[in-house]
Amino acid sequence: MPEDDENLQKQIKSLSEKMESLEESMRKVVTPYSQLLEYLDRFQKISSSYFRLMDLYQRFGEISPDLLLPGVKDPISKEVVKILFERNGQNISQITDKLKDRRGTASRRIVREKLRSLQERGVVIEKGSPKSKEFWLSEEYIRRWYSLLGLGIDDE
Repeated sequence: MPEDDENLQKQIKSLSEKMESLEESMRKVVTPYSQLLEYLDRFQKISSSYFRLMDLYQRFGEISPDLLLPGVKDPISKEVVKILFERNGQNISQITDKLKDRRGTASRRIVREKLRSLQERGVVIEKGSPKSKEFWLSEEYIRRWYSLLGLGIDDE
């Protein structure tokens, strides 16, 4: 009887070692497949964003941050948003200079009015002291822009 117990112990130990070896082999085999699934998921997100961009381009003829401003018809406000998207945190003089470069003419008074209107819409926020104001695109507007593009800045 003790011999049977000893033999049984050896078999159990042998089976346990084989199970551990099998589990290790399975881990090695599964790892590349899980990585492949991650790559496929990334590819799917990228291709989805690409098709979304193509759809926007086809519908509107361009892909521009002013697509989120359907109620804003004046080209100066749209251009101000584009200028701030290129470099956020500019003062009125800097924005006016960029606008002059693009349109040929621009006045600080008009730019100030357009910025005020964009602030009321929640597109632009003002930072700084009364003597040194800078204008920034709001976080909400930027988040909406990236969402429209399908990029989701909060996902990563």
